[in-house]
Amino acid sequence: MLIRDADAGPEVLLLKRNKALLFAGGVWVFPGGALDPEDWQAAGRDGEQDEERAARIAAAREAEEEAGLVVDPDTMVQISHWTTPVAEPKRFYTWFFLALVPERGDVAIDGGEIHEYQWLSVRDAVEHHEAGKLAMFPPTIMTLRALLGYMSAEDALIGMAARDPYRVLPVFASTQDPIQVMFEGDAGYDSGDAEQDGPQHRAQLIDGCWHYLCDPVLEGQVRLDS
Repeated sequence: MLIRDADAGPEVLLLKRNKALLFAGGVWVFPGGALDPEDWQAAGRDGEQDEERAARIAAAREAEEEAGLVVDPDTMVQISHWTTPVAEPKRFYTWFFLALVPERGDVAIDGGEIHEYQWLSVRDAVEHHEAGKLAMFPPTIMTLRALLGYMSAEDALIGMAARDPYRVLPVFASTQDPIQVMFEGDAGYDSGDAEQDGPQHRAQLIDGCWHYLCDPVLEGQVRLDS
């Protein structure tokens, strides 16, 4: 997630994937992509491969390749780690970082995988998604919601750095109306039964918007939107 300061508060860069792509076509995302062998090689320390370091290097490389923006991998703040649900035919093991873009450099997209881009205030990005105007996946909108309330990009970096990075493995509910993914702590998490009585910790897709439910907040549980 690339962030910068603007008159209306912190802005984030969102990229729109080509609608023709089989995976996530037309969805708005943060810059990112797969780790290349060179990323693993650059991350090697004392003969061992450092996964987080490799992810940082890959994130910085992808920011430059997909958006033309240069960021320092060492200054990135790790926010979370998401793994795609088991039911998905194509799965990803994904690190999320927050990075400051200090200068208002020109964004350059390739026109292939990425077709559009926009800088939006965090609040506008969230409101546009909730109005059904920006299609996103749960990790994207949850991460954006977690930045609401910060008055500057530096405040957001400090706030995210003060938190422990969390890991998420969503589970699809067996029912499809509405589409739901459950997170650890939900009563139906192990069974996939969204009707099971007990705590709810899930996201529901209704009219193009992911609605987050966390009720009650259990001891030691991490809210994904704050």
